[in-house]
Amino acid sequence: MISTPAFLAVAFLALPVAGYAQGTSVETLVSQLRSSDPASRAKGACDLKELGRDAARAIPQLIEAMADATPVPRDVCGARNWSWRRSDDDTTTPGREAASALVSIGSASFDPLVKALRDSRWVVRANAAWALGALDDRRAVDPLVGALGDAEGLVRRDAAWALGALDDSRGVEPLIAVLTDHDERVREQAAWALGALDDARAVDALVAALRDMDPRVRAQAAWALGAIGNRKATTGLSAALKDTDAKVRSQAAWALGAIGDDRGAAALSVALGDADPKVRSQAAWALGAIGHGDGVERLVGALRDTDRAVRSQAAWALGAIGNANATAGLSGALKDADAKVRSQVAWALGAIGDRSAVAALIVALKDADAGVRSQVAWALGAIGDGRASDALLAALKDSDTKVRRQAAWALSAVAK
Repeated sequence: MISTPAFLAVAFLALPVAGYAQGTSVETLVSQLRSSDPASRAKGACDLKELGRDAARAIPQLIEAMADATPVPRDVCGARNWSWRRSDDDTTTPGREAASALVSIGSASFDPLVKALRDSRWVVRANAAWALGALDDRRAVDPLVGALGDAEGLVRRDAAWALGALDDSRGVEPLIAVLTDHDERVREQAAWALGALDDARAVDALVAALRDMDPRVRAQAAWALGAIGNRKATTGLSAALKDTDAKVRSQAAWALGAIGDDRGAAALSVALGDADPKVRSQAAWALGAIGHGDGVERLVGALRDTDRAVRSQAAWALGAIGNANATAGLSGALKDADAKVRSQVAWALGAIGDRSAVAALIVALKDADAGVRSQVAWALGAIGDGRASDALLAALKDSDTKVRRQAAWALSAVAK
C-alpha cells in the first residue's frame, strides 16, 4: 500500500540525547546563560535541560533567559536539539532553549511559567506559553486561555499551540473564537489545535475557515477537519478542491479521504484532473480510502497519468476499492515504464481477485524487476487460479530469493 501524508503539526518535539559536559555544575551552566556569545548561552540552556529536575535551582535564571531572542543555528546543541517551530526553521534562540530546559525540569517550573505569562516582555510570554503546553499539565488551560487575548500575536499563537498540545476540551470554544483573529499565524495555529483536540464543536468554524484569506489557514483548517472526521465537513471540503492554492486542494483531498464520506467521491474524481500532480495523487488516495465504486472509471484513466506517483496511487486506490471493472485497465498497466507502478498494479490485481487478470500476471512473472515479479507471484496466489501453476513452478528457479519464496507460497495457495 502507498502511504499518504498527513498535515504536519506546527510544533514538534523529540527526545533529548545526552551529551553535555559531564560533571559541569548548575552554577557554571547558569553563569553560561550570561555569556556574551549567544551560541554559548543557548548551549548553557541545553546543558541545563540535560540535568532535568537536578537543574531546578536554575529556574529563576532560566525564566529570565527566556527573554533572549538572539537567533543561533538550530544545531547549536547538536543532536539534542529539535525543530522547535516549523520544519523549515533552521534557527533557535537561547530563550527557546531555556523554555525547553524548564520543561525538562518538570512540575517545579509550572508556577514560575504561569507567572511568566504576565511578564512585560512578549518574548518571555511566548516562550512561557509554549513551555506550558510542552509541560503537559492541564492546570495550564485557564492561564493559556487568558493568553489567547494577549496583545502580541506570537504569544497568542503559542498559547493556541499549547492548548492543542494539552488536549483538554476546555480549550475548544476559546480556540474557535481566535479562528477569526486578525493575525493569520494565530488563526493557523488555532486551526491545528482544534484538529488536535478532535471535537465536533469546531467543525462549523473550521469549515468557515476554509474560506480564510490566507492559504496556510485554509490548508490547516482542511487538515483539522480531516483529523476530526465529521461528515458535516464534506460539502465544504469538496468545494475546497477548487481552491486557488494547490496545498489547500491537496489537504482537502486528504481530509475527504480521512472522513470517508461517499458524498465526497464525485468531487474527488474531478480532482483527478487537477493541474497539480500532488493534488491528483492525494485525490486518488482519498478515493481508495473512501472505497466508493463511482471513482473507478476516473482512476483507471489516472493509470495513464504523466506523473508516476499519481499512477501508483491510482493503482493502490483501485485495489483498495476492489471493483472488477478496473481489471482490464490494471492489466494493461502491468507494462508501465516504472517498476514501482507495475508492482503496485500487481498488488491491486491480487487484491481485486478477478481471474481475468491471470494471463497478464503470468506474463509479468518475467518482469525485469525482481520486486515486480515477487508482487506478481503474490497476486497469482491471492487469486488462486490453477492456470498459474506452471508459471509459478518456473518461478521457483528465479534468481531472486524473495521471488522464489513468494512463488512457493503462491503455489500452496493455488493448490488449496
